[in-house]
Amino acid sequence: MARIGNETVTLADFDRDFRQAVARVVNGQGAPFEESLLEEFAPARADYLKQYVRERATYQLARVANKPDAAALDAQVAQARAGFPTDAAFAEALGQRGYASEADFRAALERQTVVRAYLDTLQKRFTFGDSVVSGFYNLNRASFDRPGEACVKHILVATKAEADAVTAQLAAGGDFAKIAQEKSQDPGSAAAGGDLGCINSGDTVAAFDQASFNGPLNVPQTVQTEFGWHVLIVTKRTPAGLLPLAEAAPLIRQQLAGDAAQKYLDAQIARLAPQSFPAVVTVAAPAAAPAPAPTTAPSQP
Repeated sequence: MARIGNETVTLADFDRDFRQAVARVVNGQGAPFEESLLEEFAPARADYLKQYVRERATYQLARVANKPDAAALDAQVAQARAGFPTDAAFAEALGQRGYASEADFRAALERQTVVRAYLDTLQKRFTFGDSVVSGFYNLNRASFDRPGEACVKHILVATKAEADAVTAQLAAGGDFAKIAQEKSQDPGSAAAGGDLGCINSGDTVAAFDQASFNGPLNVPQTVQTEFGWHVLIVTKRTPAGLLPLAEAAPLIRQQLAGDAAQKYLDAQIARLAPQSFPAVVTVAAPAAAPAPAPTTAPSQP
């Protein structure tokens, strides 16, 4: 099906990884993996082959530089299994993520760990001096123009009376995160203690935006929107403008090192001269088995 350096990759290898790739897509949409989805995604097999061959080549290079830690992998698998009441429940959860067995799950963890360590090491090889960084900054100033930003946490309730009660609790020394977890009706932030992270101007509805970018810092504000009543606190605010070179420099170095590492990786993969045969993976998916014949005659209308 494919040959990468001295390694032959079988159709079974590809099918296993394609199954897991399909699962990642549907899991990302909040749905569990089901076998029937393989037929639905079959037209994508040829395109995925290109990505798969590159990933296998990267893994082959990574194995030379980074040996897997068997004990650490065993611990990761054991930790994952400990989150389920029974082995059967764990196996079912693995199946919903596209893993046919615990061995497949462990193998995927091993590949991810080895490749991540290899890519991190690769990127650290490339360093850039101040003159290169400042030159990049001056040539790309527009990309460092930042909008205004506010870091906000909030508690959403249905009525003003509830909002006033929350404000009173905070004034009495109540813990914002705990109150948010107990009372906030925003499921997206309640579990995080009401934290919304940092938002840009215009990201939220007008009243919330106004309070976030014009209200006081670190003081509870009560705001009504179409969603209800918010008790919000702005913890940090950054004005719009050009990101200073001192703050941009780490980002620039990371980008330059990433680009250099990518070019190096491309060259190393090319040396392996990977070959693949798309026709092998584009065979039609097997048809579903016919339904068994009924054992009794269907009733007449």
